[in-house]
Amino acid sequence: MNGCMAETKSGVVRGYEREGIREYLGIPYARPPVGELRLKRAVPYAWEGIYDAAGYGEPSVQYENGELLGSEDCLTLNIRTPLTGEKLPVLVYIHGGGFNTGSASLPLYDGKAFARQGIVYVSMQYRLNVWGFYDFTVYPAGKDFDSNCGLSDQILAMRWIHENIEAFGGDPDRVTIAGESAGGTSMLNMIGAPGAKGTFRQAIISSAVPNAYFTHAQSKEDMDLFLEGMGWEEGDVAKLKTVDAYAVQKGNTYMSDRHQYKNPGFFLQSPVLDDLLPQRPLDAVREGAAAGIKIMIGTNRHEGSMFVRPEKTIFPNSWEMIEEMFRKNGHEDAFAAVRDYYEPRNGRKINGIGLGFIDFATDYAFQVPAVKLARAQKKYGDVWMYRFDFASDFMTEIGLLAGHAMELPYVFHKKDFGWMAEEQKRPQKDVVNALADKMHASWVEFVKNGDPMQGKWPQYEDHDGVGKVCIYDAETHIEDLDRRELMKLWGDMKFYGGG
Repeated sequence: MNGCMAETKSGVVRGYEREGIREYLGIPYARPPVGELRLKRAVPYAWEGIYDAAGYGEPSVQYENGELLGSEDCLTLNIRTPLTGEKLPVLVYIHGGGFNTGSASLPLYDGKAFARQGIVYVSMQYRLNVWGFYDFTVYPAGKDFDSNCGLSDQILAMRWIHENIEAFGGDPDRVTIAGESAGGTSMLNMIGAPGAKGTFRQAIISSAVPNAYFTHAQSKEDMDLFLEGMGWEEGDVAKLKTVDAYAVQKGNTYMSDRHQYKNPGFFLQSPVLDDLLPQRPLDAVREGAAAGIKIMIGTNRHEGSMFVRPEKTIFPNSWEMIEEMFRKNGHEDAFAAVRDYYEPRNGRKINGIGLGFIDFATDYAFQVPAVKLARAQKKYGDVWMYRFDFASDFMTEIGLLAGHAMELPYVFHKKDFGWMAEEQKRPQKDVVNALADKMHASWVEFVKNGDPMQGKWPQYEDHDGVGKVCIYDAETHIEDLDRRELMKLWGDMKFYGGG
């Protein structure tokens, strides 16, 4: 590395020193997926001269908080590094958002706190929703399109990082990948996709949905809703070659609002099984796909609080929906036991929803498959499990508790971000800040040394549902977490093919 110039295999990149670190923002790792490349997999890109990496690139096209934003030309990555050092550990972060929304340019994900700890931090943009994860190959008029375009973006970005990170002071043999929600699920994409093999050595899997993978036939369930929302017939899929990039958000929103009522327990559009991803990642892990890869994996205590809603729910919000979900998947005989396990908790209402339904969604989508993943990986590599249990006063007031994504400002040490900024005004400020120090330090230690607490956090060993788990709370501690009853209740049931 020469000053703020980095010579990559794609071309020379100019970075900038800001706030005591170096920044290279908006570096294109693939050709813009527009025109003939719309709904085609990512294609490598190179440039002549010097690429001025002064600012973030555009996020992917999306409809977020009532606003259409982003661009199809979105395939860029961002690198922040310490001012000095070579062969430094690397952290690659893939943002979440249900494969539907989100951006690497959000201030939450800037990674400056990691760079100041001697880590080369990388984040990436990838295509989302219709342009990234819809599967139009299920229709005759869509045979010219590719499946898993967003996944192809992630794979190409990982290969670019592996080939070029040394030019930014990073060690390609010391790469940790991390992500939360769809980003956590993307960790499984990288483990299950042969094209990403060898590009990382460690993974932090936060609040992943390990069963959110479709066959082409299953994908068509959501694709048909999209067409209905657009007012299209199957043959109209050909219009995707020329339609305005924002116009399709009408169908995307329609599908998102209705898919749960069509197939309770079904997931929003996610990667499909194809040549890029030959099998479900959980099955791949069971067969040793992540052999030798060190993994931290965890969930939040109340993941479902963000997703179970009185209307337009993302997971089932009634026993009628759950009973239909079990019936559609051939588990009618198990329904009564599940209802009896969760129903007593419905006496407590969170934003009009019984806590039992929130816990059901948490366990179904996040906690139970995370335990299954840890069990599977333990045969092949080192595993640490955590759970984020801290429900601050503010989060309890607004009904999210220790909900989905609530841990992120703690991990990124962003005490001035969003709900963390609100916490600074409250009596719990010192507790909140101490937890942020603890969580961030754990991530840093894992990235640097492959051990999140220097031996004080034992690896996960599952004994019929009992295992040591780091509980991040007002008093962070290691607990022999007893999930025997929970794991026995869910057993080896599979829903929509995953399990």
